[in-house]
Amino acid sequence: MKIKSPLPRKRTRIEIIPLIDIMFFLLASFMMVSLQMQKIRTLKANLPTATVVKSTVKPDMINLNVDRFGQVSLDKQVMGFPELLNELTKRYQANTNIPVYITGNRETTHGAMMYVLDFVKRAGIQKVAISVRADTGSQ
Repeated sequence: MKIKSPLPRKRTRIEIIPLIDIMFFLLASFMMVSLQMQKIRTLKANLPTATVVKSTVKPDMINLNVDRFGQVSLDKQVMGFPELLNELTKRYQANTNIPVYITGNRETTHGAMMYVLDFVKRAGIQKVAISVRADTGSQ
């Protein structure tokens, strides 16, 4: 004959909800640590240069050359920015369909090129292109 105890017998059970919480915490921790361990690698961009170039100098074009110091030469004549604006405005009034080619040196900054482009747009000229020349010191 079995005699039952007056105290209720507790059965052991495995609580899985706290285990799930711990697993999510460990997963999130490992993800955060692995993201911080990743090294950021960037690629150097060396833009290609033209290999074959023929002269585009025509009397009905404006060729602007910007050197690495930001100085502008109009048809191989160095000019200041007020003179450049006057000359561009004068040529635009003579021919409203005149194109402008802006060429920059390899060391010319992007800001200098945009500054010259703003002057061209301020003169009212709509046809503007960035000219590409072959690199004289190619490998």
